[in-house]
Amino acid sequence: MNGKYKALWLNEEDNLVVLDQRVLPFVEKTITITNTDECVEAIKNMTVRGAGVIGNTAAFGVFLASCECDGDLKLLEEKAKLIRSSRPTAVNLMWAVDRMMEVARVIKKDKMQERLKQEAIKICDEDCKATEKIANFGADIFEEIMKKNGKKEINVLTHCNAGWLAIVDSGTALAPIYELQKRGIKVHVWVDETRPRNQGANLTAWELEKSGIDHTVIADNTGGHLMQHGLVDVCITGADRVSLGGDVANKIGTYLKALAAYDNNIPFYVALPSSTFDFKIIDGVKEINIEIRGEDEVKTIRGVDEKGQYKGLQIIPNNSKALNYGFDVTPSRLITGLITERGICKADIKNIQNMYGDIL
Repeated sequence: MNGKYKALWLNEEDNLVVLDQRVLPFVEKTITITNTDECVEAIKNMTVRGAGVIGNTAAFGVFLASCECDGDLKLLEEKAKLIRSSRPTAVNLMWAVDRMMEVARVIKKDKMQERLKQEAIKICDEDCKATEKIANFGADIFEEIMKKNGKKEINVLTHCNAGWLAIVDSGTALAPIYELQKRGIKVHVWVDETRPRNQGANLTAWELEKSGIDHTVIADNTGGHLMQHGLVDVCITGADRVSLGGDVANKIGTYLKALAAYDNNIPFYVALPSSTFDFKIIDGVKEINIEIRGEDEVKTIRGVDEKGQYKGLQIIPNNSKALNYGFDVTPSRLITGLITERGICKADIKNIQNMYGDIL
């Protein structure tokens, strides 16, 4: 930890180096972020993605902005607003920027840069510790499910990517899976491809492959069929924003998986750190701002051709329109439980208030 994480790290010049998640798994390269504009662009174009890592990047972005401002708080406020508004749905982004600016407003000018650097590192280190706790709480639940089903292995279905590429340094939804592997428990993961950007097929599969965890990539609409035939023991996803009422905004398609799980009496868990809660919102379906991204993400697909060249291909007719919602909201009634760094919580306002009353 301490400024060095799997998906991002500070270099010797105190610039932020990030894995370029747009080109994984076919190309492994890094991007160096040196200023506010580069931070905003990396978040907008999804060089970095995943609620936690977006927040981490934003925190370091505020630090880098302070290096441009030379103690000018008013100018820093303007640059922080740019970072804060770079994407609308994942609340970790706003939370991290707000926390950084709370520090900036009370620190002396000559100490601002170093203090903000340390606060950004602290935010990331706290995320690391939270993911370790989520890993253990989740793995315990999975072991109980496995034993209840009379099995010696477990089949897990997940959607999108909520591993260490998304939340440093073990992830949320994938953290219990990594922990099961450490415990010597056999686990198989059904990996939704997660159109239109294929974060499951590209990123989750890449993470699991690197860790030697058995997995199978499936088309997004396969999960319900697998559940009907007893091939899924539990579903788990991450989250981009969770309301006080327990509704969960996550990658588009999560809602449909939750419906299928509910219909087939399969547990559906959501894993998240406390920074992903938005305690100001009660009804997530009505109140969470859902990002609509560009048509091109639906119109095209990227991968390697038969010659091994990485490229994009158009997959719909020239004159067809496309609509690209980035997220949907799963109502709390469909969620078995929220796996947090504080423990397992029922997805309802009463239980969330009881668990997080000290920070509401």
